[in-house]
Amino acid sequence: MLQSRWFKILHSLGLEFWLPLPLLGLAFWLGCGFLMDAMLTRSHQTIRYLKVDTQLTKQPNRTVLSIQPEINKRLGISRVKVKTDSPVVKELQFEFFVTDLTQLEAAISQELGLPVEDVRKLMQHQPLKGIQNSS
Repeated sequence: MLQSRWFKILHSLGLEFWLPLPLLGLAFWLGCGFLMDAMLTRSHQTIRYLKVDTQLTKQPNRTVLSIQPEINKRLGISRVKVKTDSPVVKELQFEFFVTDLTQLEAAISQELGLPVEDVRKLMQHQPLKGIQNSS
């Protein structure tokens, strides 16, 4: 009699549905915890190995045809257009925060991976466009 009265009260409040939910949540939480612990503590021995190319800065084969710098001393920047014979990349554009010609040659040399002498030769073939004095 006492049990049927409790069941009637629980049934009228709808608690017969809500009471098992915390138990289900706890069971799910514990199950996921055990699964995560098992995944994190197992050894990660792989049979297949991945071969990685260690040369990250691999430059495509391209020949530089001309280098055209535009130095703006007032703004303190130099814009450089580099024309190549590559069918994929015909023209490259760089912007350096350098206005001194020797520093610009060194920066271009470092960016293109060319010796400074080659950069000077390619720049001598083209007149320096856009050179503005600081006056």
